[in-house]
Formats: sequence, structure tokens, C-alpha cells
Amino acid sequence: MPRGRYSLHDPHDHTPLGEEHFQCATGPSGWRYVSRITTPSGAHAGSVDLTLDDRGRPLRLELHAGDWQVRGAALDGVTWVRTDPTGEHAQEGNAAAHTFTGASPAFLIATSRLLRPALGAPATRVRLVALAPPVLAPRTLDQSWAMLSSEAHPTDSGPLVVETYQVNDLETGDQQQVHLAGDVVLAAPGTELEDLESPPSTFT
Repeated sequence: MPRGRYSLHDPHDHTPLGEEHFQCATGPSGWRYVSRITTPSGAHAGSVDLTLDDRGRPLRLELHAGDWQVRGAALDGVTWVRTDPTGEHAQEGNAAAHTFTGASPAFLIATSRLLRPALGAPATRVRLVALAPPVLAPRTLDQSWAMLSSEAHPTDSGPLVVETYQVNDLETGDQQQVHLAGDVVLAAPGTELEDLESPPSTFT
């Protein structure tokens, strides 16, 4: 069960945004990721609880940022309920999208599991509902994913397979590379893996 810490920063000017302390685990029915997010000063800033089924679809998402909360799942596309800070005006939403995305590295793992692009295959298009802090307002966007490389690196506990993906925002043209090893993000724009207590899990 991987457990570790990501540092989060603005991908454009590298301003520190805080840290995400996480643990995740694979199982016969899918994958679960839980984390708590802190500000640069160490104050609590939010949390993520995401469960995927064995096909990479979101069975359950619970996302907190400040006083805002979103709960969602794959249902008629994706469906969610967003609750305001007072708790009085919960809003339901639905979109013809494949899955969710957001600031957490968990969503990069989730999208790669859903698409499973093959090395050398054409880029795969995906529609996502983005939930960004600080208010978790939903926004639909389209990306394309393509696997650029898959390399095995020797370690004390056996080979570590690192996969590199090209991720393009189809609206803005923004391009980024994401480096994954099993169910851990090694590096991505705005994300650096700072600490890992055990090796990444391998998806079957």
C-alpha cells in the first residue's frame, strides 16, 4: 500500500501551493486513494477520497476544499452534488463525461486507468469534469492522452516501470507530460513526489 507525500505548486510560476499526504491501494475490484491536503504553512486545506472500479470508472468521489464539498460517481456519464459552505444550497450536476479531474495527482492515475492508452497508439480523447479548488466549481473539458514511453528501471525491490504520457488540453492547446509508476505520480506539471514509504502498486 503506497503511502507518501506530493508537493504542489503553480505549474506556471512555481509558487508553492502546499502538500498532499496520500495512501492508495489496489484490489480485485479496483483502486482507492485517500489524501489530506495542507497549505504551505501546514494548515488543513482539503481532502480527496476516490474509489475506482476495475475498469477505471469512478465508483465514488468525495472531495473537500475549504468549506466546499463535492460527492460524485459515474452515473449517466458522471453525476455529482456540490455543497456550499453553509450547507443550505446543495446543487446537483450531471454531464456526459467519462470521469472527473482536479488538482490532486489522484486524477492523473484515474484517467490513465480509464483510458489505458497503448504505447505507439494514436492519442485517445476523453471528456472530463474538472473540480478545482478553492470552490470546486465544475467545468467540462476535453483532453487527449497518448503514451510516449514505458521503461523499466532496476530497484532493490525489482523493476520499476515508468510510463510517460503526453496530455493535451484540446481547448487551449496546452501540452504537458505526466510520469507514472503503477499507482503513483512521479512527476507532472504542478506536482512532485517528495516522499514514498513503499513501492507503487502494480495494476493487473
